[in-house]
Amino acid sequence: MSSKAYLDTLVTRFEQPAFIADDPVSICHAFTDPRDQQVIGLYAALLAWGRRSLILTKLEELCGRMSHRPWAFVRGFRVDRDRHQLDTFGHRTFLPLDALIFTRNLNLLLRRHGSIERIFDVQHQNTDIGDAIERFSRRMMEAHDDTPPRLQKHLARPSRNSACKRLCLYFRWMVRGGPVDLGLWKSVRPSQLILPLDVHSGRQARALGLLKRAANDWKAALMLTQTCRTFNAEDPARYDFAFFGLGAYGSDENPLNPNG
Repeated sequence: MSSKAYLDTLVTRFEQPAFIADDPVSICHAFTDPRDQQVIGLYAALLAWGRRSLILTKLEELCGRMSHRPWAFVRGFRVDRDRHQLDTFGHRTFLPLDALIFTRNLNLLLRRHGSIERIFDVQHQNTDIGDAIERFSRRMMEAHDDTPPRLQKHLARPSRNSACKRLCLYFRWMVRGGPVDLGLWKSVRPSQLILPLDVHSGRQARALGLLKRAANDWKAALMLTQTCRTFNAEDPARYDFAFFGLGAYGSDENPLNPNG
């Protein structure tokens, strides 16, 4: 079986509605308003590291702190009035101060640009999403003149050769359609997406001979995405399901379908 056929089989196995329940994308599906989905999805992607069960618990807590109205909470956020809602919220290295500053700066940018999609400012063009990720991270850091430098650790940039895994994941949710992803943004084509690369997906890609670079950085993410474009030029990010499934469950087990 070719690498493409093998990966396509894995995508078919894992990209199905049952995947949603235990994945951070489930927090987006809990809302029906696209504005809520985009706002809470951004937090979900940035907090998506560590045990998935803990991530989901923290995201449920965050939704409660936002009164289950993430768009309205962030769009109307005032530090003097609302900071108590976030004063004790954190996840791993995302501390309460990070939650406060991130929300304040996102509020400022939403007021300025109108939507998260416009903050990223991606238009139909023959480029990948790297410039949009760079622009978003820069705008978040520059939104207020007292933004602490530590916020940068949660806002990856290709220019620093980060793989930008979590923001690439967010783009996958927002751009791709299908049974798992939301397909909300039409200003970006699936062909422009970059695969979310981390230590687990990188390990699987190297085991299959699809990635030669040792580091899990932006260059490696571009290389792996280019390889996947040879399998499916219009939708290379679909193979994220294959690499994730291999790392989480192995090639012979399908936890989403006991008979599969």
